[in-house]
Amino acid sequence: MAANLVFETPACATNIYARWQTNLNIRTRSMKNYKVIKTELLNFECKSSLSAMYKLSPFVWKENDVFKILIRAVNPAINPALKVARAYYGTSIDGIQFEMSDGPVLAPSTNSYDKDGCEDPTLICVNDNYLVYYTGWNQTKLVGQLLLAKGQDIESLSLAGIAIPNKQPYINPKEATVFQQKDGKWILLFEYANENRSKIGKATSDNPEGPWEIQGEFLPAVKNSWDAHHLSTGPVLIDNLNQTVMFYNGSDLNTRWRIGWVKLDLDGQIISRSKKPLITPPKGKPWETDIAFAASAVLVNREIWLYYSVADKTNYRAIISV
Repeated sequence: MAANLVFETPACATNIYARWQTNLNIRTRSMKNYKVIKTELLNFECKSSLSAMYKLSPFVWKENDVFKILIRAVNPAINPALKVARAYYGTSIDGIQFEMSDGPVLAPSTNSYDKDGCEDPTLICVNDNYLVYYTGWNQTKLVGQLLLAKGQDIESLSLAGIAIPNKQPYINPKEATVFQQKDGKWILLFEYANENRSKIGKATSDNPEGPWEIQGEFLPAVKNSWDAHHLSTGPVLIDNLNQTVMFYNGSDLNTRWRIGWVKLDLDGQIISRSKKPLITPPKGKPWETDIAFAASAVLVNREIWLYYSVADKTNYRAIISV
């Protein structure tokens, strides 16, 4: 029997929390591709300490008609080892202008997991609890691990433990994407380092908090393509035509990162993939990184609002039609 992934909206729902509902008719629709209508620069109202930091990886969700954000912030430093990531929280009415909190909601702690940085937060909300997956960085060991923090208040999170450890062949796991399949299984997609490049791994669990069982590599690189080398996860959502899509990040051999998409079937298997990038960054300065990197997506009416970073310092919203 065919089934279809449909969003429910609990009090603190996110764009990647979903349930399955039987619907035979929607599967007869032809599959559509995606088109960028326009892109807009995000603005942040913040205190002086945050205003001076690089801001990237905007994770945006909608809750009770308010857009909320977790964003990675990094202090400027000539020595890369002195750049320390934190996560700040903010709110917005229009999804463009965000008022940010005074202090970070995730910051380096005294434990060895994240003593030198808290990177790239991803949030889901289950049973009125916020679950935030993020990368903890240990500069001494040069090790990153995928961690889980949780709490009923987004500004009062506590570390719950390691979700995906740094362990061969899944080195320095990061960039979590979490969603639920029709069979109730939870899926965690993550980026990891292997064979001198970034790959996307897949883990499963019966619980959104884990424990997670790694299944292996999820999305392979494509030879002689824009995504022939590095790959990283992006947000998964169900569009207005009930197509399940992940907007993922890929680079060529010259480390030029772009954003593309893959569509998934009812069992989370890949059924189609963009042959060309959906989003390419504008031409930057010679010393800037050539990168566009998707972080989150929200379905608003019949449009997808995709949030992404450019050059690891500028943040945008792309409005996408199907």
